[in-house]
Amino acid sequence: QVQLVESGGGLVQAGGSLRLSCTASARTFISEYAMGWFRQAPGKEREFVARITTSGSMTDYVPSVKGRFTISRDNAKNTVYLQMNSLKPEDTAVYYCAAGSTYYPPPGDYWGQGTQVTVSS
Repeated sequence: QVQLVESGGGLVQAGGSLRLSCTASARTFISEYAMGWFRQAPGKEREFVARITTSGSMTDYVPSVKGRFTISRDNAKNTVYLQMNSLKPEDTAVYYCAAGSTYYPPPGDYWGQGTQVTVSS
């Protein structure tokens, strides 16, 4: 079973930056999976944020974060990252990491427990 653990969330002022990490358990090789980040704000449905292919050669973002967020991966470290810059209050949400066998549609076979990101105005 694929186990994913997110970290790096927290409270930041608008305009600030955070880097989220998603690390897979030792028995999992994330190099076998497309990876993605999703988020869920209070009272809203979970939405896709970013995804990356197994090799990292292709990435995709929801329009609202393009140019501000960057997804990357280090397969040797079994970790995927989400660098978030120029954060806005509307980025406040629980952020989830996901792994899956497909890049399109976005990966969603396995999920982490989430990490809270709060952006103050």
